[in-house]
Amino acid sequence: MSSPIALVAVPSGLGLSRPDGRIPRVDLLPEALMEAGLGLELQAKVEHTVAPRPYVEQRDARTHILNPHGIAELSLQLADAVEAIVRAGRFPLVLGGDCSILLGCLLGLKRTGAHSGLAFMDGHTDFWPPEASELGGAAGMDLWLSTGRGPALLSNLEDRGPLVLDEDVAVLGVRDPERQGEKVGAEDARDTGMAWLDLDVLRAEGIAAGAKRALTRFKERGVRGFWMHLDADVMDDAVMPAVDSRQPDGLRVAELGELVARLVDSGLAVGLDVTIYDPSLDPRRDAARALVEVLTRGLGALVPTPRTR
Repeated sequence: MSSPIALVAVPSGLGLSRPDGRIPRVDLLPEALMEAGLGLELQAKVEHTVAPRPYVEQRDARTHILNPHGIAELSLQLADAVEAIVRAGRFPLVLGGDCSILLGCLLGLKRTGAHSGLAFMDGHTDFWPPEASELGGAAGMDLWLSTGRGPALLSNLEDRGPLVLDEDVAVLGVRDPERQGEKVGAEDARDTGMAWLDLDVLRAEGIAAGAKRALTRFKERGVRGFWMHLDADVMDDAVMPAVDSRQPDGLRVAELGELVARLVDSGLAVGLDVTIYDPSLDPRRDAARALVEVLTRGLGALVPTPRTR
């Protein structure tokens, strides 16, 4: 009998820039988490691997985004895997890679025809228009593109855009500088219909209350299932320094594990992607083990209970 959780490896850094010539090694995330015991803890194995095309250093002249065609191609292939797993009644856990893999995850869910939502757990809002992005990485635009904004090549995949409506998004745990969008003359996520529960809100109200608010929004909107996006930089920088854009503070392991667990316990969570952790910045693998602990706490209810004699 197959495990309820199906792991999908997407070792892609197409959505990240390479400032100063450094190549982020987020492509090593799947391998590092498996070596840290993720598969054993969740009783799951990697069933699909979606590999990216070669990286192109120059920003695309039309979209102003790095590797847009490669990301679009990868999104379609990833959507195939996510769609098949969801239709089989199982839970896809997608191991990135960078945040641009969110597009393929949401596309796979959109193909099923269900009214879907998004629980967006990230240290950054990722709500940049390409023109306002200094370096052009789609990993900083994934929420912008997922909600139907920006170049159609990525925001309207298969003519299904937006992949998720603003009102069906709950932004959880972010700790961006205040009013980030206004600094570049762009729309700010706080001025949209998204539910906004940043780190300060979650800390003030408590994880349980924050999760309940997000779930209430989904239920009121008639969402039949929601995707969970987990960027490792939503975690406390003290335990997760192995990311490309560090910020002080963040959700502690127990807090993030509880948040994911409460979302899963709703019965509406249909899948999750994990992104941005860079094993090359974590030689002792302490951060890997912390991330595995978060996922084990959060997804534990999905793991079959071992039979006893």
